Amino acid sequence: MGTSMPDIATSKRITDDSVREMAFSLPGVEEKPSCGTPGFRVSGKLFARLHQDGESLVVKIGFEERDLLMQSDPEVYYITDHYRGYPAVLVRLSRVDADDLRDLLEQAWRQGASRQLIASYDSHS
Repeated sequence: MGTSMPDIATSKRITDDSVREMAFSLPGVEEKPSCGTPGFRVSGKLFARLHQDGESLVVKIGFEERDLLMQSDPEVYYITDHYRGYPAVLVRLSRVDADDLRDLLEQAWRQGASRQLIASYDSHS
């Protein structure tokens, strides 16, 4: 049997590489450091970055949606005092479902992407 990378949709553990793969599946994404960790941007706007704890991902999200996520699954979604005033949520990579993370990243990407990028992505999805 040959060795191949596991499908990130069925893999139990989300890694930095699987986050990177999910982010780069969206058009126009660039990786640039943010706060000393890999950050993912579209149209120059940060939409996600790996957290310095090495176990979480910071994702840009509206306050209402963040509160709903944290209420629905506090083992996965949380914030620290630092992020209380920012429209972002922290995601525990060891606990998040890959499909849920993919959806969350797409939502965050859409907040920063240009209309043209979104239209192009939607026409190919």
